[in-house]
Amino acid sequence: MCRNIRQLHNFAPPATSDEVQAAALQYVRKIGGAAKPSQANQAAYDRAVAEIGEATQRLLDSLVTTAPPKDREEEAIKAKARSAARFGTTG
Repeated sequence: MCRNIRQLHNFAPPATSDEVQAAALQYVRKIGGAAKPSQANQAAYDRAVAEIGEATQRLLDSLVTTAPPKDREEEAIKAKARSAARFGTTG
């Protein structure tokens, strides 16, 4: 089960539709309490992912900021450093 939904706003290049859908899927799995829903619930999960993905894309498209866009690679390096400091791992 997912633990994090990553920030998608204010990155260069902007979030792709695949990233938006992945975030929507993570959210629905977390709220629904199942990484793999039963067949009886699959349609409800799929519908929720589509609706949340659309809402997320509308939100991202309408947000404005004066901050410069963040670089994805730099942010990944920072996240790994935070993880290593927190959990004492390297790599």
